[in-house]
Formats: sequence, C-alpha cells, structure tokens
Amino acid sequence: MISGVLYTVAISFVVFYSMWMIVANLPRRGRARTSLTHVDREGVVVYWRPGCKYCMRLRMRLRFTRLQYVEVNIWRDGEAATFVRSVADGNETVPTVTVAGKAMVNPSKSQLLEAVETHAPHLLPGTGEPTGGRG
Repeated sequence: MISGVLYTVAISFVVFYSMWMIVANLPRRGRARTSLTHVDREGVVVYWRPGCKYCMRLRMRLRFTRLQYVEVNIWRDGEAATFVRSVADGNETVPTVTVAGKAMVNPSKSQLLEAVETHAPHLLPGTGEPTGGRG
C-alpha cells in the first residue's frame, strides 16, 4: 500500500519536474533574439542558456512582471557568449543581464529592477502609459 503511494508520488514528481524544465527553458514569445546584433542595447537583455537553474529562476520571476526585455541564448549565439565571457571574468556565467549597456552577472530580480529604475526607467511598467500601471 505505502510503496504504491510512494511510487505514484515519485512518478508525479518526475512528470511535473520534467514539464517545468521544458516550460522554463522555452524562450518567451516575442522576447527571444537569434543574434546579439538585433538586441536593443538601450534596453534590458537577459543572456541565458538551457538547463541553467539560475537562468530559469530569473526568467520565471521576470515573466510575472511587465518589464520589457529580450532574451539571448548564449549557446545559439557565439557573439553573445563572447560578450558574457568579457563581463564575467572569462566565464560563461549566466544569467548575465545588461540594462542600458550596464552588465550584471547573476542578478536577483530586485537588483535587476533597481538597475532598470536607475538606468532605464522608461522600460518600467506604467511609464508612458496614460492609464493603469505604476508610475
């Protein structure tokens, strides 16, 4: 009886975890860029790679904000990987985020939003909108 329950719980966990890994690693529609040359250097750029739990955590938390940003997969863009190494002491440490050209390595969501408030306040939700949002 107990082994059947444990088996069901274990299988449920594996299925849920697998689904979460798939969803968390998908680029968000409208945010993925295939090349570093096409990103907005005055905006927010999140450099990430598949399988990175820190990237998944930051990207998942950003999905619940209305912040405008783009995502670049460093495994698909050699130029982006080179950029990340240049700001992360030669390592491909991700997530690396730029806000108006200022790089941060592995920032928290609050550190990222604070940097946006300082360097690119026009990207914050509610700015420039006549109704709604915070401003």
